Amino acid sequence: MKALFDRVSYNTTKMVTKTYSTSFTLGILGLDKFFHNPIYGIYGFVRLADEIVDSFHDFDKEYLMEKFRSDTYEALDQKISLNPVLNHFQEVVHEFNIPLDLIDTFLKSMEMDLNKLDYNNELYEQYILGSAEVVGLMCLKVFVKGDEKMYVDLKPNAMALGSAFQKINFLRDLNDDYEGLGRTYFPGIDLQNFTCEDKAQIENEIEHDFKKGFEGIKALPKGARFGVYIAYVYYYALLQKIKRTQSSKLFNQRIRIPNNQKYGLFFSSYLRHSLNLL
Repeated sequence: MKALFDRVSYNTTKMVTKTYSTSFTLGILGLDKFFHNPIYGIYGFVRLADEIVDSFHDFDKEYLMEKFRSDTYEALDQKISLNPVLNHFQEVVHEFNIPLDLIDTFLKSMEMDLNKLDYNNELYEQYILGSAEVVGLMCLKVFVKGDEKMYVDLKPNAMALGSAFQKINFLRDLNDDYEGLGRTYFPGIDLQNFTCEDKAQIENEIEHDFKKGFEGIKALPKGARFGVYIAYVYYYALLQKIKRTQSSKLFNQRIRIPNNQKYGLFFSSYLRHSLNLL
């Protein structure tokens, strides 16, 4: 029975999430159980694409990405895939009516990482839209459970939150991206002369995105609010740590939140959420 394979597929995306991201796993645990299955499915899909462009250096990334795109659309068309992650993802897409243009925009951004691009403002915005903002919209489609008005109302907030998360990732991964992968995402900024002013400008952009994103979190359905709030608190803690780090030192270390501090953030966030202090 396919139900057995579907269960294997779900367990696979759950394992992928737990293996690759402690913080994302904590966020999912903060969601109502109804949301666990679909959000694991979205994360598993996004993670596979990200691994192709970021990690598989000894393989033909262009071929793997092209095949991943083809396999994704075949899974969506046939409503099954022998790839357990794609099998679970297609199920989520169909159940929650996730628009295909969100998936295509995401894949296009991943494909941008196959080449060393000189990012101007247009390409920068295009990359953030596809790599982060549309992922937030996929999750939002799940959270609203078919309430199209709520989806439209909260769409700008979800995109802003995704943008904030991605820009923080850019800052904390400066060394890996620039030195290891030859990527420079921030337009108009010379990373060989990355100044405190450059860093402050990016941080101000992130603060603006966070403010808009937080307003959306407060308007989410109750079952989704706490889990998204955990992600917000975690990334906001990363931002504060980045702010306390000199611009030159961002190239020498990857800013992290230790696991014990993550668990502390989880419980303090739960207390604020339970007392309606958001």
